Amino acid sequence: MSVPFTCSVFIGVSLDGFIAREDGDLEWLVSRGEAAGGDLGYDAFISGIDAVVTGRGTYEAGLSFETWPHEGRHCAVLSTTLEEGADPRITVYRDLGSCLKGLTERGAKGVYVDGGQVIRTFLREGLIDTMTITTAPVLIGSGLPLFGPVGGDVPLVHVSTRTFGAGVVQSTYAVERRD
Repeated sequence: MSVPFTCSVFIGVSLDGFIAREDGDLEWLVSRGEAAGGDLGYDAFISGIDAVVTGRGTYEAGLSFETWPHEGRHCAVLSTTLEEGADPRITVYRDLGSCLKGLTERGAKGVYVDGGQVIRTFLREGLIDTMTITTAPVLIGSGLPLFGPVGGDVPLVHVSTRTFGAGVVQSTYAVERRD
């Protein structure tokens, strides 16, 4: 599948591969990010992003932040259950095809793909260009996984690895396109 924009992932995980606890709690990650010393490259990443695609769970987690995390960017939420029009800051799409069409029509250039299920969907369709994964040095034992079935091997090219304080490690990969 080809789209006229780039799709990037920027996400934090526990060492055992979870992006949140079962209940969506992120304190284990946020506290380590603060201890590591700052935004960990997020500000530079987000400066090249004009649209965000999340799932319902990630969107709802963003509602708990003091300020709306996607201010100034188009926010698309992939959901079969979220009520359309419930939040004027977002556009709800029921399926990937309509979401991609909407992003294309809006002239999106850089898309931030966030949330485990949505990331896996984009990976299965061969849509992810880069992934930046920040690993916190903690095992949480169970939770919401970043990865799961992605429809086959997804070859990656290592771009860089950075270390931060508090034992936080961040690696960026380019995704090789499957033919």
